[in-house]
Amino acid sequence: MKCGLLGEKLGHSYSPAIHGMLAGYEYRLYEKAPDQVEDFIRNGDWDGLNVTIPYKKTVLPLCDELSERAKRIGSVNTLVRRADGTVFGDNTDAYGFEKLIGRCGMQAAGKKALVLGSGGASVMAVEVLRALGASPVVVISRSGEDNYANICRHADARLIVNTTPVGMYPRNGEAAVDLCAFPDCEGVLDVVYNPARTALLLQAEKLGIPHAGGLYMLVGQAKRSCELFTGMSIPDTEIDRIETMLARSMQNIVLIGMPGCGKSTVGSLLAEKLARPLCEADAEIEKAAGMSIPEIFAIGGETSFRQKETAVLSELGKRSGAVISTGGGCVTREGNYSLLHQNGVIVWLRREIDALPKDGRPISLKSDLHELYEKRRPLYARFADAVVDNDGTPEETVEKILEVLG
Repeated sequence: MKCGLLGEKLGHSYSPAIHGMLAGYEYRLYEKAPDQVEDFIRNGDWDGLNVTIPYKKTVLPLCDELSERAKRIGSVNTLVRRADGTVFGDNTDAYGFEKLIGRCGMQAAGKKALVLGSGGASVMAVEVLRALGASPVVVISRSGEDNYANICRHADARLIVNTTPVGMYPRNGEAAVDLCAFPDCEGVLDVVYNPARTALLLQAEKLGIPHAGGLYMLVGQAKRSCELFTGMSIPDTEIDRIETMLARSMQNIVLIGMPGCGKSTVGSLLAEKLARPLCEADAEIEKAAGMSIPEIFAIGGETSFRQKETAVLSELGKRSGAVISTGGGCVTREGNYSLLHQNGVIVWLRREIDALPKDGRPISLKSDLHELYEKRRPLYARFADAVVDNDGTPEETVEKILEVLG
């Protein structure tokens, strides 16, 4: 069986890995120019296809039959070539989105929902929300009757769904709306899955609003596509299993802690054990500045260093699947939290203060480390998802981290 993903410019895709975990058939990436699509659909060597932008509407007239949901949505992301050569089209994005809502435990019935964006994903989300009983469902676009300029009239929205690319890599940190404008909001969904936590989701987390990104939806639609390709029934538990595995592989492991607590040594061993890239924030700062950290402090002081540090963390935080070792004072800037947390699990490495070296560390050299620790301790606790004591060998600490992360 030959399956794959059809699009114009695909770049990196998680779909081959997901389908490999679902059924193990051949799954390829098919990049086609607009003038190649029709011939590929009619004459290409394929059995099942997923379709991504910009071809979800292009393939509609090339289907011999459409599912009822695909007809209502007006776009197709899954094609199956039947034994008689005819092509069946469905929209499994809707299935994945519905599963995402269910997994989060969000109740849509009778609740006002705002859908940000007016593209194909928006039409799909509106279809699902209405089917689940949400009412009214309002589409917010840049130039429609309901737009971002008058969005305040929908401050009573209970559910907010982002279907735009705002906040998606590499435009991390952007959000289409400010959730503080919606005091009754009970749930936030974002179809974006890179980064794992968009700025919109990070704000929802800060405000205590239930929220979720698009990775579960991606796996859910792939599971339904696989069922259509193979004719097999696949349990929903596979969505959970694969989403968990993907999330862990995509997640950065970020090490924070006092200067000299062992972040570099432990990070190096951890990266080697997991076969992940190691990113040393201090080394990247020196590289970008063209000088050593003591020189940066001597010329511009701590303020200049912190600015350079934030710029480096902004780029490192966009990465996926890396081990990131940070400087001891990165927690002194609140904004660094979202940069590190958007794609990462943050581990606080603790070590006895009297065991911390000072050499080559400008702030450590001029500070009482016990006083410095007392100032930073609540900041480390604020940033940390997990705490690990580095009181044995580095190898033992690595094992502790792996145990904590599961």
